[in-house]
Amino acid sequence: MKIESVFAVVLASAVLFASCSPSYNSVKRMQRLEEGVSNPTTKEELEEAIKKYEGRAMDLVLTESQTGMWYKLLGTRYLDERMYRKAYEAFRKALLYYPDNAHLYYYIAICAGYIANSELDFDAKGGMETAERMNYLKLSESSYLKALEIDPKYYRAMYGIGVLYVFELDQPADAIPYLERFLDTQKRDSDAMFVLARAYYQTYQFDKAVVLYDKIIALNPNAEKTSEAKANKKVVLDAQYAN
Repeated sequence: MKIESVFAVVLASAVLFASCSPSYNSVKRMQRLEEGVSNPTTKEELEEAIKKYEGRAMDLVLTESQTGMWYKLLGTRYLDERMYRKAYEAFRKALLYYPDNAHLYYYIAICAGYIANSELDFDAKGGMETAERMNYLKLSESSYLKALEIDPKYYRAMYGIGVLYVFELDQPADAIPYLERFLDTQKRDSDAMFVLARAYYQTYQFDKAVVLYDKIIALNPNAEKTSEAKANKKVVLDAQYAN
């Protein structure tokens, strides 16, 4: 089966389950039709009915769990295709089934950030309205924070919110503790070093920025990054001496 067909089946199944969410009355109807449970009165009838209803309840739990996983899978496929709004909607639906899943909040944060920067308002002057864009950026922030509330060691969320604070929300001071914690475990991640060095520079912590650029130069991840680190270090030193 082609991959497009697989995703079509996943989507159709997810929509079907979402539109036919089981209720107490539907469970009772299915019990009467399939298992002959109606209105038990005696002790024996009640015990038998309980056993049958417990089985039905487990079926419903498994169905709900599978639907949530399908929505998460669908969201990741949309994300792979850079269809950020569709991915965002799929992950939101997955949260209905897994409200304490840190990964889903992380994915929503990513999607919201991309939506804020990639969509056009064709009735305006070529860009999303400022208020709407800020709403998506704040949604991204709150989603990263929720992911970290659920899993305080979720290092990808630490990096994500650091980037958001430095490059989108102009809150470099807020980014620093998250990026420092990230680099406590991901010690050779030069991308995070660049972001943290920028945050140090923006908050006038020039010495710390220079130390990070020296680390990148020593790591020498590739010629381009090493050259950029050297150029950035010079900018920081010039600003430091100017002050």
